[in-house]
Amino acid sequence: MATSSKQTTASQRNSSELKLHFMKKLMKKIFCFYDEQSLIDVTFKVSNPEAFVPAHRLILSAASPYFENLFNGDRGNAHVIEINDIDSDIFERLITFCYTGKALFTVDNVAAMLKAAIVLQLEDATTICMDFIMSHIDECTLQGVYALERETQCELVKRKIHEYEIQNFMEISQRDEFLNFDVEKLQCLLESDNLNITCEEDAYGAITRWFNHDVSARQKHLSRLVACLRLTQFDVDFLLTHIQSLLGCELLAFMASTWISNPSARTKINMRFTEPRVGIGAGNSDEKTLLMVYKEHNASKACALQYNKAEDTWQKYATLYNYNINSSAILKDDNLLFIGGDSYKSPSKSFLSWNIPNKTWRELPEMNQARRDHSVVELDGKIYAIGGRGENNTLLQSVERYTASNGWEFVAPLITVRFEAGAVSLNGKVYIIGGSNRKTLKSVECYNPDSNSWTYCAVMRETCRSLSVAAHNGHIYVVGYFKGSPAVERYDPQRDTWTQICSLKNDTWCEFACASLDNKLWTIGGSVENENGTRVAVYNDENDRWVQKNLLPKGEIYFCFAASLSLLT
Repeated sequence: MATSSKQTTASQRNSSELKLHFMKKLMKKIFCFYDEQSLIDVTFKVSNPEAFVPAHRLILSAASPYFENLFNGDRGNAHVIEINDIDSDIFERLITFCYTGKALFTVDNVAAMLKAAIVLQLEDATTICMDFIMSHIDECTLQGVYALERETQCELVKRKIHEYEIQNFMEISQRDEFLNFDVEKLQCLLESDNLNITCEEDAYGAITRWFNHDVSARQKHLSRLVACLRLTQFDVDFLLTHIQSLLGCELLAFMASTWISNPSARTKINMRFTEPRVGIGAGNSDEKTLLMVYKEHNASKACALQYNKAEDTWQKYATLYNYNINSSAILKDDNLLFIGGDSYKSPSKSFLSWNIPNKTWRELPEMNQARRDHSVVELDGKIYAIGGRGENNTLLQSVERYTASNGWEFVAPLITVRFEAGAVSLNGKVYIIGGSNRKTLKSVECYNPDSNSWTYCAVMRETCRSLSVAAHNGHIYVVGYFKGSPAVERYDPQRDTWTQICSLKNDTWCEFACASLDNKLWTIGGSVENENGTRVAVYNDENDRWVQKNLLPKGEIYFCFAASLSLLT
């Protein structure tokens, strides 16, 4: 019996191997027929430029219902069939795909390939095109992807974009395109249990930003969107302060508050969502904390400090032995990138990456121009090095951009030369703020990567240099010294206006660092009389005041970032 079973299994295995061998042999022969143009039974005449593309009806019919219907239709028996709505190069590549399952996609041709694949009903080619586009979103641009969605009205395209929006919701919600989402699209995102946010306040902030863009037209939709929030994940104080005050949301706030405070009544409360989203809550791997580059007073080396939110304390994470004074830094993925700075008292072209989990350094391609006191920022995966000072203390107007594929390339220069300025990305644009051209500035410039151009924005209320900036809740916050005193200004990019908000108490001049964490603006730097340490404060925008946290030991604050806690454990 056992022997019979083994023989049956061996026979099945041999049969499967024979079938696989047969299929490979068959496909190899079909490829040969195509390469040699043997047994061709149809030729396509394609325009722009005019070309003749031979093929086999049987193969194309098996690959696509478009060709199956074409050959069974009125034109099916013609020896030469004209195709007028697809360029010849694109058409020939997709015919090759029907035989091989492969095609050469580039950033330049993928949009045309996608549209043609949809017309020819090549579902696999359409999927591969969209996967390529979404994996090259920096080069293809989000605007281009949304344009393809509108033009093609293809369900597969819509699904791929929706998946990207779910995974990258935090970034998407800060862009201009997000402000023009229709309510159905936004509702669909907010309903998703897989929405990639760190806490429910992130989703609330996104709704608020979208709503404030056109209050009168969107008022009627507000309660519909708020109902998509996991309201039971807020505390009662947040519900009463933020949700109950929204027109039409009073009942939602009441039900959620009751659900939280009176567990015995939960069976009587009809709430749409009562559980947290997937991955949000205690132990969430996407939870973030503050990571700061800092040098304690009298210490010889800079280090990275990690903030412990539960205990309101800071702890040393690692010593940064290769830290370069006057370099600029950004956080990208799981690396701190340090760009330029001082090299033997001269500006540097250096580009160093420090991997946070592994605590290891790596050299990356140098900039084209040596810089110090410059600004760096990331936008759509690209890194910008802006202005600064060069050799012999010359002031730099140039701007260069780094991508892994092309290295460093110059883009449009600044309108005004400047160093010691602040830079931040928001809504798909880069903002450079204040600084000095040997005279302290209050001017602001905005870079649009689509047009490769800088334009002036509204000027700050006061001149400022050596400032720290952060994008927070759709606004830009500037923390620095205005006329010798510490103060904070807030920029509204939609209205192009600046507002001065509650100032920081500080008796000594210093450089600040600020970051957005847990839907709050944090700033670090300075001290007041009788304080033996460096101040850490959180801005409360409800009552326009700063809440003090525990002091840091006195030292120099270089940079501060909101980093995933999972990187630091």
